[in-house]
Amino acid sequence: MADLSPAAAAVLKAFEIRYELLGPFEGNWQEVCLAAALRVLAAHKPPPWTGGPLCHWHPSEKTRQELRNIADELEGCADV
Repeated sequence: MADLSPAAAAVLKAFEIRYELLGPFEGNWQEVCLAAALRVLAAHKPPPWTGGPLCHWHPSEKTRQELRNIADELEGCADV
């Protein structure tokens, strides 16, 4: 796999961690994992560049809030 940007790596890691924590899978496990990944992306702050893949993720606060809103919706689906 190619090197991922810091933002992409954070999303993938959040998805995998939530996936592993679910244990026996619930009916809407995909939504739960995606919500976790979106929340991490909304909270992600670009780290200083250290020579690896450059982080181009610099969203506005409105975009961050929209990601959190989508995560809320996805988590709401998982509760049904």
